[in-house]
Amino acid sequence: MTDYAVFGHPDFDPNDYANAILAGEPYPSQSGKNKPARTTGLTPANEDISVAISKLSFGIDDVEKQLKNVVTQHHEELLVQAAGVTELEGSLESVRGGLGELDTSLEKLRSKIRIPYQALRSHVSKLSRLQQASEILRRTSRFVILTRRLELQLAEMDKAEATEGSKASESKQDKSNGDTTDPSSITVDIEDDKERAIAKAALTIAELTSLVDEGGDTEGGGADGGVSIPLTSINAVNASLPYIDAARQRVTADMESMVITGLATLVSHGSDKLLRDPGTPSQGYKSRVRTEPTSVTAPQWAAALWSSLESLIEEMADCCIKVYILEKVLKVKKDPVSQVLFLDEAMKVLENRPSATFWGALGRSLEKQVRDAAKGSTFLQQTLSTGYPRLLRLFHSFFAKIAVQTDTVYTLSQQSPETVVVLHALSNFESLYLSRSSSKLNEAVAQTFSGGVRGPPGMTEGINVARTIANELDSAKFDPLLVRSVAKHVVSSLDLFQSRMDNLISRDRAAVSLIGPAATAPQVLNGHLGTCLYHCITRLEKLDEEFPEGVLSIIKPSIKEMERMFERLIDPLISSIRRELGAIIAKLHRMNFSDTADPTASIGGGPSPYMKDLVEKLNFIKTDIVSQYGIPEVTQQWVVSIVKYVIETFVLHASIAKPLGESGKLQLTSDMTELEFALSAFMTDKPQSKRGADWETVGSDYVALRAMRPLLFLENSQLASPKHTAGLSPLVVLHHILVRSPISLPHTLHGWAEAEYVRWVHEHTEQEACSLVEADLVHWEKMAEAEGTDPASAVEYIQLARAVLSTTQAS
Repeated sequence: MTDYAVFGHPDFDPNDYANAILAGEPYPSQSGKNKPARTTGLTPANEDISVAISKLSFGIDDVEKQLKNVVTQHHEELLVQAAGVTELEGSLESVRGGLGELDTSLEKLRSKIRIPYQALRSHVSKLSRLQQASEILRRTSRFVILTRRLELQLAEMDKAEATEGSKASESKQDKSNGDTTDPSSITVDIEDDKERAIAKAALTIAELTSLVDEGGDTEGGGADGGVSIPLTSINAVNASLPYIDAARQRVTADMESMVITGLATLVSHGSDKLLRDPGTPSQGYKSRVRTEPTSVTAPQWAAALWSSLESLIEEMADCCIKVYILEKVLKVKKDPVSQVLFLDEAMKVLENRPSATFWGALGRSLEKQVRDAAKGSTFLQQTLSTGYPRLLRLFHSFFAKIAVQTDTVYTLSQQSPETVVVLHALSNFESLYLSRSSSKLNEAVAQTFSGGVRGPPGMTEGINVARTIANELDSAKFDPLLVRSVAKHVVSSLDLFQSRMDNLISRDRAAVSLIGPAATAPQVLNGHLGTCLYHCITRLEKLDEEFPEGVLSIIKPSIKEMERMFERLIDPLISSIRRELGAIIAKLHRMNFSDTADPTASIGGGPSPYMKDLVEKLNFIKTDIVSQYGIPEVTQQWVVSIVKYVIETFVLHASIAKPLGESGKLQLTSDMTELEFALSAFMTDKPQSKRGADWETVGSDYVALRAMRPLLFLENSQLASPKHTAGLSPLVVLHHILVRSPISLPHTLHGWAEAEYVRWVHEHTEQEACSLVEADLVHWEKMAEAEGTDPASAVEYIQLARAVLSTTQAS
């Protein structure tokens, strides 16, 4: 391969190689001259041409053989590559077609976009130049018009000066001729004309100066950023500038002269006046301006004030509606170029929405004006505070007028923040109105207790207090915020009412004593106070139908506290009545109801002494105690509860009266009849009433009293029959069975007194009382068995008692 290395050299040149062979020189040529030539394959040395040609021929043949060998060995791969070349030619054709289409599309885009863009840019440039030309022409035209106007104004100034000079000379001539006519009026007119001409010229010069300076700002530009052309670049304008400067200097000089002349005239006039009359005051007497109405003119002033306020409310409503309409328009309208809402653009400059700004400004302005008016005028303060509900109604009409166009709400259940802000501005007048309202309420309370203990309040006073409260609430009912404020003052007045009432209530022993023969002074006092308290509570409870829950929630706690005070006043008296009547009925056991004669019993079969005491005490309670309370609907309930208690207590005491003989049964029957008559009279409102007592209100207790009489005379076998003992409780039947038997009663077994046992029965359930009786039977049986006593005499009664107990448990 070294023989062919020269041909593989990167710098091989066939021409140089041929020339080197012909010249017999080595190839490639060597730079060293003294060095012997190296005999390598790269230098043919002394070979002749024929040898070189033969070597080349041999080399070419060798290369051909090698190529044939390579082709022979790799003919399959070469065929595959040849086929791939054919396919590649097809792909290249498609790519070539795509490139052609791309060139076509590019040409179309160039014709549709680039060419119109270049044309549009040219047109925009022309339009910008036209706009600049139009703007400079407009300003030039305005400049020319103002310049001509300035010429006319300067001509007027010249004319005025000429006229002034001629008039001055004429006045001198008239004076010299003895004419007494005062030329001051003519001079004043001329000076006024000159001053007006100077003022107009000054305004014109100022406009011309601003017009010339407007074009000097090179930072401004048109819509495409073009530079504004100054007016001074226009030759016609530039030629007029010296004239304008001269006019400016003239006008400035004339105005300075006018000011100096006026000051000098004023000073000289004041000096002459002081020198002429130094003792005269500078101002004469002026009558005092009346700012407050008299008692005669007060109605006219008030009518004018309310009329002005109505007009103010109308204007406020119109202004508010316009503001909201503006805001709605700004919300809808958009910039046609940027599609940005006008409201968004405005909010970049404004601190808040137009509606919020309006309400804030209105609230601040109202608050300031109200405060200043209240301080500066007693009439306004008194009129608007007294007529504050009328003022609020005006604002309600304002809210009603704007409600359709705005989103403001002012109802009993909801108030918008905007309305609260506006009404807060009227807080000064509201405070004065609430102060007067509170004074009325406290005055009504003070008048109620003005008599003290000697003249306690009654029904009329209680109704008056409640009526005053209802009137004040009704006056503020139309406004949800005002009525709540009034309700809070009502609570304070009711607290004062309760405090004064609590101080008068008597709680000593005489207030609950039933000794008689007449009601004590504390009882009479408490009767009047209870009547006053009840009627006040009853009238206040009717407010539930007139006012919303938000107002009632403020007042109800005070009303509940008054009800508890009424209960604390009445409960001790009712308890004392029950205790006294129970003690009298307990005297029944002092009587001997056996067959032996009782020396304490009445002669002739009349009522027992304890029953007479009971009848007298009931009559005393009705005529002297209950009658002190002028509340029939409540006292009737007390009477019914007392009657029930008396009947229940009497039946229990009568059921445990032991021993009980036939004469004792007759005496108990007589006592029951007397008790029924006494209770009937106790329940009847009027003694002459033909209807009698309403026993239906007493119910089962009256039935038990009527059923107690036949129970006394029943056979033993009938005692366990529910049919014969209908209307009586099982406990009473058990008691009567034990009374007939030798078995001791439960209270005897436990060592209790009869009154103590009856009180125990009242405090426990009937089931517990029956269990106590059953335990009594079991105890007697055990004791009889332990003592060896014959139980035969009690067997019948034990069986009857157990039968009643089983019936009770079954039911």
